[in-house]
Amino acid sequence: MKNLRRDFRSHRAALFDGIEEGGIRAPAYSSREIHEHENDQAMDSLHDRLTGDIHEEVENHNRMLDRMGNDMDASRGFLSGTVDKFKMVFETKSSRKMATMVASFIAVFLLIYYLTK
Repeated sequence: MKNLRRDFRSHRAALFDGIEEGGIRAPAYSSREIHEHENDQAMDSLHDRLTGDIHEEVENHNRMLDRMGNDMDASRGFLSGTVDKFKMVFETKSSRKMATMVASFIAVFLLIYYLTK
């Protein structure tokens, strides 16, 4: 019975803890709680700024990668056109003779260049 009465009193005290005669008592915060709250707000602010900066950086990188992809596609088209032209040149016999003569000229030029260097 004593335990029941003590529990009732402790529950009643917990219920009316913030109420005084004449009004509600303002809760007393310790300076540690205030600093923790300020730190939490600063962390939230920093988190929001970092998240925004990271998002902006990701967007910039995505744009750069898109431009690089477009440049690679254009280069691929240019290179395939060049290869097609070389195939057309080597299809005829007179073109083969011309290609052999050009390759020989380049080889002789490179040989002379390296010998004089």
